[in-house]
Amino acid sequence: MAKKKAKKKTKKAAGKSSKKDVLVVASKIKAYVKSKGFMCSADAILTMSDCVYDCLDKAMTRTEANRRSTVKPQDI
Repeated sequence: MAKKKAKKKTKKAAGKSSKKDVLVVASKIKAYVKSKGFMCSADAILTMSDCVYDCLDKAMTRTEANRRSTVKPQDI
């Protein structure tokens, strides 16, 4: 008899980030928040990633306005 392959179960992310990659390291954020005596929800990680996307989008707009193709610290 052939063995059946188990299907991987995936969790769907809630909110806007479900179609985008997460740009932050969740374990690092959770460790930092925990070191300050707080807890961190999964939704907070997704929102943090959305903030990074927003920041990068604004930086790229500024870069383009300055007729460059390299995002620099002053663009952020």
